[in-house]
Amino acid sequence: MSLRSPVIADIERGSKVPKFSIYNRADEQGFSQRKQGCTQAFGRLWQLQSRLGSGSSASVYRVRCCGTPGSPPGALKQFLPPGTTGAAASAAEYGFRKERAALEQLQGHRNIVTLYGVFTIHFSPNVPSRCLLLELLDVSVSELLLYSSHQGCSMWMIQHCARDVLEALAFLHHEGYVHADLKPRNILWSGENECFKLIDFGLSFKEGNQDVKYIQTDGYRAPEAELQNCLAQAGLQSDTECTSAVDLWSLGIILLEMFSGMKLKHTVRSQEWKANSSAIIDHIFASKAVVNAAIPAYHLRDLIKSYCKDDYEMALCSPFFSIPFTPHIEDLVMLPTPVLRLLNVLDDDYLENEEEYEDVVEDVKEECQKYGPVVSLLVPKENPGRGQVFVEYANAGDSKAAQKLLTGRMFDGKFVVATFYPLSAYKRGYLYQTLL
Repeated sequence: MSLRSPVIADIERGSKVPKFSIYNRADEQGFSQRKQGCTQAFGRLWQLQSRLGSGSSASVYRVRCCGTPGSPPGALKQFLPPGTTGAAASAAEYGFRKERAALEQLQGHRNIVTLYGVFTIHFSPNVPSRCLLLELLDVSVSELLLYSSHQGCSMWMIQHCARDVLEALAFLHHEGYVHADLKPRNILWSGENECFKLIDFGLSFKEGNQDVKYIQTDGYRAPEAELQNCLAQAGLQSDTECTSAVDLWSLGIILLEMFSGMKLKHTVRSQEWKANSSAIIDHIFASKAVVNAAIPAYHLRDLIKSYCKDDYEMALCSPFFSIPFTPHIEDLVMLPTPVLRLLNVLDDDYLENEEEYEDVVEDVKEECQKYGPVVSLLVPKENPGRGQVFVEYANAGDSKAAQKLLTGRMFDGKFVVATFYPLSAYKRGYLYQTLL
């Protein structure tokens, strides 16, 4: 079961574009201000709810379609803010066209952000502001690193992120594209699809036709990109262009940061790294207090080292991806899914008395429905999962709202603990026995 806005459902019935798409590349529509905080597009009124972030040439806002209950929120990326002129305006227009072209060609892959629509806001006849309407994603890998408090991420999360990003890179590289700005801020979690996705294709280019001089972010910049950037800054031409290998190099650094819990910007810029990066990777894995078994950690170490070979088949077939890691409870708190898992709700007395069991389950369901439609509810009477409450919502947004408001609430004199739970595991009827 899923909730879709009428505008999305209407267009899906007459189009072959991907699910949730309201994009029509042959019919770019106008986008104009109607009243403060609202804009109109596709014959619908959209409310700007909050600013999610901003850069030198674009700002991103959370938006929701007004008057259509249950419609999924979106992320509106607005290029060329009002008042921008000169070189900044040209750069914004160029970035818009590049990202739009890349996303148009790369639509349909589950690990790449979905483009919903393309708009132009006309603040005045001579000041158009280009916009992309994208799917709204959740927490970024950058935020996950911050939450890890320098302890590093779990092996389950690292494995999940590595597989998702590798599959996205394999697809976009097969299509001839280089992302050219892979970093933790550009990898976001999708609660609806339960996977990580790539965003921000403003520096992307077709391999063999590099039209961007300065690529990648400092700290995640491959050596060949560093050399090319330096030559471009000096006004010199490079004999070779950067290839898809620069994306794999960046991913290796990201995974190393997720494992170590440390920002490695200064490390990868050091002469020691340039002289022997393999030895430094060995040192990081050897010096970290490894909670996980040594063999899985060493598989990850070898995987990170393999990225310099630009070999997806070898990377995706790494033994690291065959290990059945279990998520930590921190993972289930930070990564939203449509399923909520409630702890400290039912004790043995309720489970052993059928009448009391049914009454309390009905009470829990009634409370959970305050935050959105409940698709299903499961309360196991036996292990694994005995006494835990699993609530499946129609979408991750409702589940996230419920998790925020239910955590710490009192139920029958006990404080409720609410975490998310993998939808895929819940659908299979698989309940983790222990979640450390």
